Amino acid sequence: MAVGKNLIGRALPRIEDADLLCGRGRFMDDLPTPRGALYAAILRSPYAHAELLSLDMAAALELPGVECVVTGADAKRWAKPFTAIVRSLVEHWCVATERVRYAGEPVALAVARDRMTALDAIERIEVAYRPLPPVLDAARSPDFVSDRRFRFGDPEAAFAAAPHRISVTTQYPRNTGAPIETFVVLAEYLPGEAVYEITANFQGPFAMHSVMALALGVPANRLRLRTPPHSGGSFGVKHAIFPYIVLMALAARKSGGPIKWVEDRLEHLTGATAATARITTLSAAVEDDGTVAALDWDQIEDCGAYLRAPEPATLYRMHGNMTGPYRVPNVAIRNRVALTNTVPSGLVRGFGGPQVYFALERLMDRIAAIVGIDPMEVRRRNLVDRFPYRCPAGAVLDSGNYVGAVERAAVEGGLDDLRGRREEMRAAGRLYGIGYAAVVEPSISNMGYITIALTADERRAAGPKSGAQAAATIALDPLGGVTAVIDSVPQGQGHRTVTAQVVADVFGLKPEAVRIEAALDTGKDAWSIAAGNYSSRFAGAVAGAAHLAAVRLKDKLARIAAAQLNLRPEDLSFAGGRIFAADNAENGLSFSRVAAASHWAPGALPDPGAAALRETVFWSPPELEAPHEADEINSSAAHGFVLDFCGAEIDRETGRVRIDKYVTLHDAGRILNPALYDGQVKGGFAMAVGAALMERVAYDKEGNCLSASFADYAMPTASDIPEPLVLHMETPSPVTPLGAKGVGEGNSMSTPVCIANAVADALGVDEVELPLTSARVFELLKGR
Repeated sequence: MAVGKNLIGRALPRIEDADLLCGRGRFMDDLPTPRGALYAAILRSPYAHAELLSLDMAAALELPGVECVVTGADAKRWAKPFTAIVRSLVEHWCVATERVRYAGEPVALAVARDRMTALDAIERIEVAYRPLPPVLDAARSPDFVSDRRFRFGDPEAAFAAAPHRISVTTQYPRNTGAPIETFVVLAEYLPGEAVYEITANFQGPFAMHSVMALALGVPANRLRLRTPPHSGGSFGVKHAIFPYIVLMALAARKSGGPIKWVEDRLEHLTGATAATARITTLSAAVEDDGTVAALDWDQIEDCGAYLRAPEPATLYRMHGNMTGPYRVPNVAIRNRVALTNTVPSGLVRGFGGPQVYFALERLMDRIAAIVGIDPMEVRRRNLVDRFPYRCPAGAVLDSGNYVGAVERAAVEGGLDDLRGRREEMRAAGRLYGIGYAAVVEPSISNMGYITIALTADERRAAGPKSGAQAAATIALDPLGGVTAVIDSVPQGQGHRTVTAQVVADVFGLKPEAVRIEAALDTGKDAWSIAAGNYSSRFAGAVAGAAHLAAVRLKDKLARIAAAQLNLRPEDLSFAGGRIFAADNAENGLSFSRVAAASHWAPGALPDPGAAALRETVFWSPPELEAPHEADEINSSAAHGFVLDFCGAEIDRETGRVRIDKYVTLHDAGRILNPALYDGQVKGGFAMAVGAALMERVAYDKEGNCLSASFADYAMPTASDIPEPLVLHMETPSPVTPLGAKGVGEGNSMSTPVCIANAVADALGVDEVELPLTSARVFELLKGR
C-alpha cells in the first residue's frame, strides 16, 4: 500500500469493501437487539383523505403477546406536532390525530413480543373513517401554504427590450430513492433521566435532531441518537425516518421496554417520502444572437400532505443560482408551495436540481430552435466566463472554466462524430437525437437558504441562520495509533477511504494505519445541526475538516519531536511512518513513539500546550452568510460544473429509448480519489437514467399509490444502463480546505433533461414529459 505523502488524488481501493463483500457489514438489522426488546408494526390509512371517527383497540389488546397500542391520543399526551420553517394550519404529528391526509399515513402502532404478533394485532384494530375528497393536483390546490415573489435586477425592462420572449412549461414528476435497506429504528426510554435513546439509519441533516427533540418535548441532550456503522443506501430519503423515530420513542415510553421496528418495502414505497413534483413555467428574454437577458420563473411545488421539515428545502436549495451556469443579469421568481393528499416530500438525490434544470435546459433547447442556433452554441454563448461570479440571486460561483469545459468535452467526447452518426442514422430512416445539458452542481449547503421562504421581517424575528458546519476529530492512542471520527454519516460512498487518505497524507502514514469511525453518537461525538449526508458536503467540508484537525495535531507532534531532536518544528518532515529532519533522514523518530508521548510522558513535553492527544475541528466557510434583506443568498459554498451530451435512438415499433452514447464532463475541483469520484458520477447517472425513462410515484384518482412494489415502480437494472464516458477537469475551489467540491449529485441534475432533450430532438417535438417510458414515447410517435 502507498505511504504518504501525496496520497490525495490517488485511486486507492475502498477500505469499506472487505467487510461488505464478506457479509460482515453492520447494518441496522445486524446490530444487537436489546434484551427484552418488543416489536412494532404500524397500521396505515387506506384513504388519502378522511376524518378519523374512532379507533377500537380492544381486540388487538386481547391478543396474547401484545403489550400496548399507540395512537394519536398518546402523541397528544407526550408529544407535539413537528415544527417547520413555514407555518401551516395543517399540523403534522408522528401518528394521525383527527384526520388522515395520505394513503399510508400511520394511524396506530401495535407493540408486541414478536413482529408477527404485532402484525396480527394491527389487523384487529377497528377504525372508522369518513372519507373526504382528496386533492391530488398541486395546480388545483385550494390555497398555497407559501407564495413568495422575488426580483433581482430589472427583469421587466429586459423583457420589454428583448426581441424574443421564449417560454416552456414543464412538469417534473415524483420519484424516490428506493434504497436497498429500508428504515429501521431501535428505541428505548430511560424514565429515571427522562432520556430517549435511539439508534436508527438516519442520514441527516441533524437539524432534524432539534425537530425531534421539540416534538418529544425534551431538551436536546435528552435525545441521544446513534447511527450504525453501515447503511444500505439512502440517496436522500432516509432523512424522512425522523417521524418514525419520534413514534417509536413514544412506543418505548408507553410499553416500558426497548422497541424495534423494521419497515417493509410496501411501507417504504407508499409511506416514506418522495421527491417533490413541480410545475414550472419559465420564460426568457432573448436577443437575436441567442443570449439571455432575463429569466422569469413561476414554480408550483407539490410537497405532499404535510410541509415536513426541512421542506420547502427542495424549492429553495437552488435559489442563489437559478441562472445555472449562465450569466443572466435579471431574474424574477414566483414560488408557490401546495399541499396534496400524497406522501410528504423530502430530500431525494440532487433535491431541487433535477426540477430546476429540467426547465432551464429544456428552455435552452427551445431558444436554439426559435433563434436558429445550434443548441450547444446557445449554451456556450451564455456561459459564465469569469470567476468568482456572483449570480443575481446571490450565489457565488467560486471557480471554474465553463467555456473551456465545453470545448474539452466536445473534443474528447467526440461531439462531431456523434453529429455525423445522427445524420447517418436519420438518412437510414431511424429516429436519432442528440441532447445537451449544462448545470452547476452546488455543494455544502448554507443552512440559511431555507429561510428565504420567509420574509425579511420573519427572518429578523427568528434570528439569522447561516453557515455549513462540518466536524472531525483526530485522536492519538497510547500506542501511537490514529483514529478519526467524522460527521458525514455515509451510506456507501467511501467516506472512510477518502478520510484515511487525507489524514494519512498529513502524517506521512499508510492509509490502513488510520482508523475511521463514521457511526455518529450525539451523546459523545462532535456534531452540529449541519451534520449528515446530503448536498455533497463530504469532499469539501468533512474531508476538509479532517485535514485541518490532522494538521493541528501534526503541528503539536512537530513541537514534541523538535524538542527531542534539537530541531525547529518547521525543519521536520513526516513520511514513511517517521518524523525526521528534512535535511537528514537519519535524525528522526518513529511516528508512533512521538504520537504516544503525550500519553506516557506528559511531564516531558516542551510546554503544557504541546500535548498531542486529540483535536476537533468545526469548519464553516465564512462565505456562507445569512440571507440579505433583498432575499439574496450564497446558498452553497462550492459550485462544480457538469456538461453532458448524449445520442439516443427511438424504436419506431415500441417507443423504447436506447442511449447510444453518453458523455459527461465534471469539474468538481480537486479530485481526492479518482476511483470513488467516478463511482459517484456513475451512481448518479444510473439513478438519473431511471428518473428519465422509468421511475414515477403514481396515484389513482382516489389517492391510492399505484407504485407500491418494484413490479409497479420500475427501476433500471445493470443491463438498462450504458457505460458513460466520464471526463475530468480540476479547478480547485478557493473556499474549501482541500479545494474539493461535491460530485455525488451532478448527473441526477443533468442526465434526466439531457436524455429528454435527445428524445425531443429525435422526435422533432417541443414538449416531453418524464419519465419517458415506452408507452409515453409511443404516444408522442403517434402524435407526430
